[in-house]
Order: sequence, then structure tokens, then C-alpha cells
Amino acid sequence: MKPMAKQLAITIATLGPIGTSLPAPGTFGSLTALIAGYFILSAGWFLLAAATLIALIVGVWASNIYEAQSGKKDASEVIIDEVAGQWSVLLVAPLSLEGFIAAFLLFRFFDITKPFPVNKAEAIEGGFGVMADDMVAGFLAGVGLIALMASGLIAPIL
Repeated sequence: MKPMAKQLAITIATLGPIGTSLPAPGTFGSLTALIAGYFILSAGWFLLAAATLIALIVGVWASNIYEAQSGKKDASEVIIDEVAGQWSVLLVAPLSLEGFIAAFLLFRFFDITKPFPVNKAEAIEGGFGVMADDMVAGFLAGVGLIALMASGLIAPIL
């Protein structure tokens, strides 16, 4: 692989300086995704769904290359997985401050605590495994967000 392609993959995997120079890179990656996700979702649900799928596919590729280059499995500085996972929750979130705060907190909870089945997805090897646990965490957070909306604690998508 050409050096420029490797550098591009590393930059994508870490979101550049966000993953490599900030404390708590996963939280900052999720926060970055939350902000970008607001603007993407404002333009339309389908656009966010497409962006999530692209982040997932490109994230597997970039994470594979990062692992090969660094020798680290699921390194904390790799945060493209937080982007895809956070965006997956936003697919069911209302476009409101309370909805986005709940989406962020629920995703971070499941991503950090790694309950079953998140912990099983984390055990998958390579870039797919890097992305899988965050996608499962995003799914569980989405279910939690739907439950909050169904209970009336958060206004649902209109």
C-alpha cells in the first residue's frame, strides 16, 4: 500500500488530532460525531443513514490499516468507530437538545461499560471488531432511546 493511502487511513481512523492529542478520545470522538450528526440529520434522515454506512465501511478499512501499522488491537486513539456508533443512535433520535443529550449519554454508557453483547462484539478480530462493538453499543443505545421516547420522558421524532 502506498504511504499516502496509509496516512489517509490513519487520519480517518483517529479523526486526526482528535484521537491522538485529546484526553478521553472516545468521548471526544462521540461528541464530534454528535455535532456533525446534528447537521447531517438536519439535512435528512437518509443522508445520516448513508453517512453511517460509509463511516462503518471506511472505518473497517482504516482500522485494519491502523492495527497493522501500530500493532495495537482496538487502540483508544482509533475513534472512527465512535462516529459510526454515535450516528447509528442518532438515526432514531429526535432532532432536539434532550434527544441528542440522551443519545450521547446512552451511547457512551454502553460503549464504556460494554455489557453483553457489546463485549462479545469487541472480541472480533481486526477492523471489523473495532467497529462492531460500537455498532452494537449504538444499537443498544438506540433501543434505550426508543424506550425513553415511548415512556414520554423524551419527546419522540415528529
